[in-house]
This record gives sequence, C-alpha cells and structure tokens, in this order.
Amino acid sequence: MEKILHKERIDDWISALTGWEVLSPALEDGIWAYRPVSGAVRLDHPNTTQPPKGLAFPQREVFFSFEQIKGEAPRLTQILPDTVQRAVFGVRPCDGRGAVRMDRVFGDHVEDTYYQARRKNVAYVGLACNQPPSANCFCLSVGGSPVSTDGLDVLLTDLGDRYFVAAVTETGKALMTAANSLFDEPADADRQQLKSVHTEALAQPQRAVHNPDAVPAKLKASFKSPLWEELARACIGCGICTFLCPTCHCFDINDEVTGSAPLKGNRVRTWDNCQFPDFTMHTSGHNPRPTVGARLRQRVCHKFQYFPENFGMPQCTGCGRCISECPVGIDIVSVVNKVVEHAG
Repeated sequence: MEKILHKERIDDWISALTGWEVLSPALEDGIWAYRPVSGAVRLDHPNTTQPPKGLAFPQREVFFSFEQIKGEAPRLTQILPDTVQRAVFGVRPCDGRGAVRMDRVFGDHVEDTYYQARRKNVAYVGLACNQPPSANCFCLSVGGSPVSTDGLDVLLTDLGDRYFVAAVTETGKALMTAANSLFDEPADADRQQLKSVHTEALAQPQRAVHNPDAVPAKLKASFKSPLWEELARACIGCGICTFLCPTCHCFDINDEVTGSAPLKGNRVRTWDNCQFPDFTMHTSGHNPRPTVGARLRQRVCHKFQYFPENFGMPQCTGCGRCISECPVGIDIVSVVNKVVEHAG
C-alpha cells in the first residue's frame, strides 16, 4: 500500500488515529525524545537522543508485588503491562532495525511475555534519512540502509512538500486506512522522485567500519590483546553508550521492600549495563571483567562477534548515539577499525 500525503495533512492523520496514543520527536532541554503528541508534529528532527526501545522494554517495570503476613502464605499479585496502543512517528531506519534485534532477543529462544505484551501494541511509522541525521551514522557498515523498512510498519520519505507513504505491515495498512481520505494515489512522477531520493540517500557519505565481513573473526583473534586497555583508557564507566543504544538489553531483577510490618514489596526489572564494574561481580568477590578494557571488549564483541554468531546479524545498527553522546569521545567505529587493523 503506497500513498502520497501532503505535509499539511499529517496532523489530521494523527488526529484520525482514535484508540492510539501517538508519539513523535520533541525537543526538550536540548534533547530529542519521543513524547505524546500535544501540538503540531515536527519531522525535521535529527535522530532522537533516546531510541524508542523503552516503549517495549521500559527502564523499570514491576513484575509482581508481594506481601508476607505472619502465619499466612505469601500473597503475590502479578502486575501486567498496560494495553495502550502506541504509534510512534519519525522513527529512523536504524531504530527500526534495532526493534528487529530486540524482538529476536526477547522472542527467539525464550519468549519474554512482558516484552511481547508491550511490543505487540507498538507501531513504528518510520522516516527515511534523505541526509544522515548525525555525523556519526554508519548504518551501511552494519548491513543497514537509510531507507530500510526493517522493523517498521510504515515508511515515510520526504519529497519536499509531501511524503511518499509506504505500508510495510498489516498494522501499517490499518494506520493508513484510518485516514484513507487524506491520502492521494502516487503518480509516476512521485515514484520517480522517490527512486531518486532513495538513490541519493544511499550515496551520502557515512562513517565506515572497514571490511565488516572480517570483523567477527578479527575480534575473536584479539580477545587477549593489550590494545583493549589502551583504547578504554579514557572510559569513566558511565554507561551512556548502552543506555542510549537501540539494541542493548541487559537487565537485573531485584526485590524492592516497601514495608516491614507486614513485609511487602515488588519484584522489579531494571536496565543493567555491561560497562559497570559490578555487572559481572560474583558473590565470591571475583570479577571476570575487572578492567575498563575488558568491559569495552565485551560491548564491542557482543555487537560485532557474539550476536552475529547467535543471530546471524550484527547487533549494532549504526545509529552513532554511543559516539555522539560519550563524554570522553570513545568511538566504536574507530575502536573496531583499530582492533581489526592490529589483528592483521
């Protein structure tokens, strides 16, 4: 299903999506993030600082509450995810591909029912990148594309005064059908312009991981290289690289006690971070990744070696957030290239 939507009609399209909470990029205190639509929608944004992964995988979620009254069996009350349908406008292709990877992690081997319950209620309306939205984009190096539809339900392409709107999934078709009268049929000239815009988008210069097909083997051969400590010397372990990543998914589960008479509390899942020293700390006091170099190696190898071995694709989608937001300038593209070069 392919249509043309004039830009002045996009707010009307969103208004027609009854039953959906619609989110779009908003600039707040210098940070672009997805927020519920409260006015005119802006799709002239660079990539958002935060990816949309938190809609299906929130930073903190309660699984169940518990209460232990003396002399009685423990009382457990499951806390189920909400069932609100959310349509997210302006999702860049790298984040759509991030959703594909998250879906694999939380659905391939063991289905995470909490993730799946949220994910089935999220629709992504993507926006093709006619120009790289960041100087640190490198999606082409990891098998992506600025016009990829992977993980998206709809893809918008900016044609100047209008969008070329292509449904990718049945959910995407339903979103478009809800406002069918607002769309026009694409003319041959529209399709020709779309082809030209996409061709130009693919030709835009980007950062590049050198010889990406060789990277997994080179990383494996470099596991014990002292270069990791040198490359990680500036790291302060803040973890922003993983918290802003569209595919990082490590978590911890804890019981949070909220009362003692009677004993009660919640079992909570929160994001965790492989760049934190305590992430791999054993109760014995042993830590198999005791240095910043070992932790940087884990992040890089997970993206470019372990995940490809397990899922047949890089975990990294080339969004460049970890480069742009690192307070000490650690650059994952540069790190990978240096390790591969050092491996010979």
